[in-house]
Parts: sequence; structure tokens; C-alpha cells
Amino acid sequence: MASISPARRHVGELIKYFRTRAGMTQRTAAGQLLVSVSTESAYECAERIPTSSFLEDSDQLWDACGALKSCIPMMEEEKYPPTFVGWVRLQKKAAVINGYETMLVPGLLQTEAYMRALYACRVPLTPEEQIEKDVQARLERQAILRRVPAPNFGYVIEESVLGRAIGSKSILRDQLLHVLGLIRSMDNLMVQVMPTGRQSHAGLQGSMQLLSTMEGRPYAYEEGQLAGRLIAKPEEVAQCVDRFGMLRAQALNPWESADLIERTAERL
Repeated sequence: MASISPARRHVGELIKYFRTRAGMTQRTAAGQLLVSVSTESAYECAERIPTSSFLEDSDQLWDACGALKSCIPMMEEEKYPPTFVGWVRLQKKAAVINGYETMLVPGLLQTEAYMRALYACRVPLTPEEQIEKDVQARLERQAILRRVPAPNFGYVIEESVLGRAIGSKSILRDQLLHVLGLIRSMDNLMVQVMPTGRQSHAGLQGSMQLLSTMEGRPYAYEEGQLAGRLIAKPEEVAQCVDRFGMLRAQALNPWESADLIERTAERL
């Protein structure tokens, strides 16, 4: 088992302190915070990293005066690589989130089974404990789909993604049906598929993610083999935004894309 960091141990002790100060048992606290007793215990023992929502809710429930809420940035640094944590923080307050994916379903739209299969395919092999940590961190990020006010989401994905059976065909089928469900239930989500047969393609440089903050400040993020890069220079972000606009124009429209996703899922 990997060693527990001093930061995580400190936050676990704070959770236990404020819970006991409030006169609550772990079972009572877990019930009011909508987590399992085992999860509450794991947070206090520093065996799991507490989610941002748990720290916010417990801070309010136990009248911690911001002490637990202030630990959120520290726990984010436990969950994400240094090159990615800044992007995660920007996503939480974004007004618009866009992305182009060449290999995978976008992370915010992934099912838990698809995530686990994806992390299990990593080279070199990832320890099970790290896979669990990464899956929980990605699931937590998906809370942004339910945020109020809701951001607008727009994705372009390669047609080949629809046929890449990460883990198994059944996992892929469930993943495609999950995307369809999100498309049909979220008026603020647009998914477009880039056909493999397109002879003109603006995205040959690779995947990218884009966002715009509530204040209208745009950012971009691109993944590398070893690390990602947060892009803040206006001229570089503008190039990415322009490229994404061309990708949208070249891809199938949202209704054609949904139909293709559904037909692909039916064949699996």
C-alpha cells in the first residue's frame, strides 16, 4: 500500500475532530452527508481522499467555519498531476467546456466501467490502488455536469472512438448508450462525430480541451505522452479555438452524430 501523505492524514484528523465536536457518530454523519459509513471512516483514516463536495457539506454540517472547505485545494493536489490540477480548478467555474478527442470518449462523459478499463490498459501497468484513486477523481469531476448554473458543453469525437472496445464490447455498448442518454437529457450538451472518411480535417495535431470562464477568459489544455500543458497565452488559445470551430463545421451535425452513435451501439 502506498504511503499516506501528511496532507491527507491532516485532513482526516480534521474531519474526525469536527465530527466528534459536533457529537456525531460515523454512522450518523455518513447518513447526513450521503456517504457510506466505510467511506466516512476511510476519509478519517486517510485511506481515501475526501471529495470536494464532502468537504463543503461537512464544513457546513459541523459548523467548521471554513476549516474543512479550505482543505479542498490541498486535496485536489493529492488527486491530480501538477500539470492538470490548474485545469480542474478552471473547469469548476467554467461557462463553456469544449473538447476534441481522437482516441477516447471525453472524460466527463465516461462511465465508471469504461474508466476502469481505460486505466487498466495503461502502459506501464498501473497499480490497482492508483486506478481506484484515478477513477474516483474522474467521477468527482463529473459533478460539473450537474452544476448550477450549468456550463455549455461541446465535443467532437472521432468516429473510430465509437468502435474502440476498451475493456470489452459490452463496456463500449453501455458507454455509447450512456452518451446517448446524456445527449437526450442535457440541452446544454452537444456531441458531434468526425467521420473517418473526411478528406479535410482540422484536428490532425491531436486532441485538445477548451474552456471559457464566467468572465469570458479562454483557456486550452493539451495532453502529451508524459504530461499535459495548460495553455493561457491568448494567441495560442485563439489558434485552438479557431481549429475547434473548423472541426465542428467538418463533423456530422449533432442529430446525425446521435443517430450514428445509436446505430453503432445496436451492432455491439
